[in-house]
Amino acid sequence: MEKLYEFFNRKIKDTPLDFIRYKYDEIKWNGRFFGLVGPRGVGKSTMLLQYIKQNLSTNDTLYVSADNLYFTNNSLVDLADKFVKMGGKHLFIDEVHKYHGWSRELKQIYDSYNDLQVVISGSSILDIYKGMADLSRRVPIYEMQGMSFREYLRLFHNIEVPAYTLDDVLSHKVELPTEHPLPLFKDYLHHGYYPFGKDEEYEMELLQVINQTMEVDIPQYLEINASVGRKLKQLLMVVAESVPFKPVMQKLADVTGISRNNIPDYLNNIERAGMIVQLRDSTGGIRGLGKVEKLYLDNTNLIYSLTPSNADIGNVRETFFMNQTRVKYDVVSSTISDFQINDLTFEIGGRKKGKKQIEKAAHGYVVKDDIESGYANVIPLWTFGLLY
Repeated sequence: MEKLYEFFNRKIKDTPLDFIRYKYDEIKWNGRFFGLVGPRGVGKSTMLLQYIKQNLSTNDTLYVSADNLYFTNNSLVDLADKFVKMGGKHLFIDEVHKYHGWSRELKQIYDSYNDLQVVISGSSILDIYKGMADLSRRVPIYEMQGMSFREYLRLFHNIEVPAYTLDDVLSHKVELPTEHPLPLFKDYLHHGYYPFGKDEEYEMELLQVINQTMEVDIPQYLEINASVGRKLKQLLMVVAESVPFKPVMQKLADVTGISRNNIPDYLNNIERAGMIVQLRDSTGGIRGLGKVEKLYLDNTNLIYSLTPSNADIGNVRETFFMNQTRVKYDVVSSTISDFQINDLTFEIGGRKKGKKQIEKAAHGYVVKDDIESGYANVIPLWTFGLLY
């Protein structure tokens, strides 16, 4: 286990504390057993290490990655047993989905070591949910999304901005974080959703995230071959190249060569993996089983990565609104406009967008891009990036 501790100590030493993701304060860190999931590259591992560095002792804590060569000849159960006998109290297992049979062994650990805290994390959201369902319904799973515009301002430009509620935004209580926020907002749309957006090789790294998710994570979960994985990637490209559209299953089947009957399930899996989001009607909401009205890529960075030369600005605006608001609110389609949150109706557009489509709305708002400040029921688009 010496190599594991060397790896752990190196990771702790290199973990920065100057920027901490929004999810940190929402997690009940004292829980005996819980999981953290989210799309690849959003900072899950760093956040776990930050908690350890700030709150726990390395004398009774261990952080491991489940793809470590140690597990070639050792099991998770063996590790837990040795760790507890050495006085270990807090075991963090990252990328747990990369360990074959992890859920079965974790259930054994859960049942055998009452005084051991176990925290797991993974980028394959599908595998984690499947495994945790087998493990125990009592184990909570926290989901973390990519960065908000507010977090981008803090990490990329050291600009401190408080998180606002939706009511704050609609009541024009948002203060300008900088004299002119729009140039920074445009940069965020291209490069700000993932913490590694500051890297020189960002575009290449993001494409690797996409490829790994579509060609490895989803096919492994569904137990399908690589050729179907490539078709799923083609399905993702169809969404990327389209203005938000109502999905016609037969049309998607014709374009991709995927069976029409399989496409709804594939879309659900791609959504759970953090690559797309499906806007549903009010019968079930985004977290329910409502009828799918539109398909979007998960975030605007994916749009500019997959369609760098022909990104539709209307698509970008709607994708941003959907991406930022869904973290805290249940967003559904509107029968008269673009989006509905509770009894509030939102129409998304540019500076010249009119109010005609929300005339019949009880509480309607026009959300405009390319404006710094709003008035009455006209709200700047960028301000919805300060909700988390």
